[in-house]
Amino acid sequence: MILLTGFEPFGTEATNPSWLAARRATSLLREQGLDATAVEVPCVFGRSVDALAEAMDRHRPDIVLCVGQAGGRERVSIERVAINVDDARIPDNAGRQPVDEAVEPGGPAAYFSTLPIKACREAVASLGVPVEVSQTAGTYVCNHIFYGLMHRLAGSSGMRGGFVHVPYSTEQGEANGAPGLPVEDMAAALVAIATTTAGTSTDLRVSAGAEH
Repeated sequence: MILLTGFEPFGTEATNPSWLAARRATSLLREQGLDATAVEVPCVFGRSVDALAEAMDRHRPDIVLCVGQAGGRERVSIERVAINVDDARIPDNAGRQPVDEAVEPGGPAAYFSTLPIKACREAVASLGVPVEVSQTAGTYVCNHIFYGLMHRLAGSSGMRGGFVHVPYSTEQGEANGAPGLPVEDMAAALVAIATTTAGTSTDLRVSAGAEH
């Protein structure tokens, strides 16, 4: 079972491509005969992790891909690390704006994704979709749910998961004067990440770092 999550719209946006792409990717995975489902989660600190936990308890997935929007980025970003801090530049959809608070009090400083991030990058690149391994998921609700996911997976056996940021959709990019990507391309990337994870036990040993 593959579980994908995407966020509801936040800020001034009417749509969130993370949810559109997660929903479309689920349809594509099912067309391949794979068991997959998508769940929309609130863009709210705390509640997003609660919704994720409920979905994981209900569906018992083998792979979890949480997806979020990173407006301004040019590429699909496969995140490497989640950090144990909430530091919100803007309020979430419930008006919460934590500053320098732990996602999980007493938890470790960080968790690494358990996706084969470099193999996934190569799989997405082979589709002609712009992609990167990212070294930061920020400190907003995306990082919050990513850390919450990895904290939960730290106590499980066999389940794998991680976080993927997608750019604005093409339409959002045009409206905001920023890079955009078709939702269909985002969905294809998520399918490649999910299927590569399912078929890969050892990640590629290739460079995907950053100098700054």
